[in-house]
Amino acid sequence: MSTESGLKSRIQGDINEALRSGDELLKSTLRMALAAIMNAEVAGAQATVLTDDQIINLLRSEVKKRAESAEIYAAAGRTELATKETQEMAIIETYIPAAMDAAALASIVAEEVANAAAYGQEGARAMGAVIKAVKERVGAQADGSAIAAAVKSALN
Repeated sequence: MSTESGLKSRIQGDINEALRSGDELLKSTLRMALAAIMNAEVAGAQATVLTDDQIINLLRSEVKKRAESAEIYAAAGRTELATKETQEMAIIETYIPAAMDAAALASIVAEEVANAAAYGQEGARAMGAVIKAVKERVGAQADGSAIAAAVKSALN
């Protein structure tokens, strides 16, 4: 296994700070995030160390889960639980870099669509190749669903 990622180390350090400061919400939220990272590392046939980009994608997934939970709790009239989910979401979002703006993403997608067309791939056949190329270029700066939507829009 390779060395630990910087983001995982940062989260572990922030847990220690939360323990010292007595911030229970921060401590419990970061512990849940770290547990999700560690579970992902040992999932599958062989243990691995996640890269920062993989951790960011996992944290995005955790944010989505909390947003869905907050919505469900709010609809059920459980405002205290909805508030807690929203607070956890805000804490996790501090570890996720700002998303790439739509114009920059569209520009990269257009370039990759042109590259695919140069190799004879057009329309729906090019979708997988273009998405892969865009993901390689933008890394964790854009959500996978945003990339897929931009590519689908550009190819139609």
